Amino acid sequence: MKKILVLLVTIAIVFSLVTSCSKKDEGTAETSQAMKVGMVTDAGTIDDKSFNQGTWEGIQAAAEDMNIDIKYLKPTGTTEADYLKEIGNLYDAGYKFIVTPGFKFETAIYQAQSKYTDAKFVLLDGVPHPGDYNTDVGSNTVSIFFAEHESGFMAGVATALELNEGETAFIGGMEIPPVQKFNWGFQQGVTYANKNLGTSITINPDNVVYQGSFDNVAAGQQLAAQMFDKGVDAIFCAAGGVGVGAINEAKARAKSGENVWIVGVDVDQYAEGIYEGKKSIILTSAMKRIDQAAYDMIKAELEGNFPGGQILTLDATNNGVGIPEENPNLSAGTQAKTEEVFSDLQAGTISVSAEQGSLIK
Repeated sequence: MKKILVLLVTIAIVFSLVTSCSKKDEGTAETSQAMKVGMVTDAGTIDDKSFNQGTWEGIQAAAEDMNIDIKYLKPTGTTEADYLKEIGNLYDAGYKFIVTPGFKFETAIYQAQSKYTDAKFVLLDGVPHPGDYNTDVGSNTVSIFFAEHESGFMAGVATALELNEGETAFIGGMEIPPVQKFNWGFQQGVTYANKNLGTSITINPDNVVYQGSFDNVAAGQQLAAQMFDKGVDAIFCAAGGVGVGAINEAKARAKSGENVWIVGVDVDQYAEGIYEGKKSIILTSAMKRIDQAAYDMIKAELEGNFPGGQILTLDATNNGVGIPEENPNLSAGTQAKTEEVFSDLQAGTISVSAEQGSLIK
């Protein structure tokens, strides 16, 4: 009986060990099977408070909710060859779902989608082409655009309502369609508020400037200083690092007691505008839900619904653009009125044009 008991105990221990090892192996297998999601940054850093950061935050949010492994690479330059090199590095490391932010990736993704046919590509604010702008979205690629004019419009309405009277300005980076649409939409928003909501806001044409880059912080600060010196109350910046310079200038002036504002772009830039530990010079931000776009494409791939070969546009109707849900520097009345306007925009009662010089309908 003792021998039988010892044998049974031994069998139980062995079975327990086998079961334990089996469960451990299953856990390892699940980790190894995680989808690997990579990102290649555009000009600027991963914490640029703009497009790179917004895209990466969406990928990070996906990593918290889904079984994915994430990684980003920063190219040494911004040429097609620089981007292709990092795309190749991600692919070779097993990262076969690659997200790229910005139009500068257009020709690189055109090359990559054919070279790496078993990979998936998400191109934000751009469409693949071989250099001649004849678009070619591969079956393993999705291009996502945003209605920046609608986002700029909402920021213009909110700015006009909060200031009620005064002067605004615009600083853009490169004079490209997404940046232009922000500008045109903002001006339409101010015009709409002046005509329909009792405000009196002006935009002097001399105070609408495209700096020509997205990374010249010093130039952005200088431009903002010139505009504030001329009496501008709020500057809408759609300019990446150039906008950071404008934010720095506004914070310096606010510390000295001046009442000046910046309207942020792409993401909620409120935190970037904080000075003296509690106040912020960010009045509101014209947002593109780039984080949500990246998140949704990863989720679609995991669910087997990746929209390869398509060009998608995110706008007010699908909550792809707008201003932040929380705007600490906007009064309750301003926020309530902007919500009403946004509802009209979603319903089609208000139509914002993506073309310069067009009037709001």
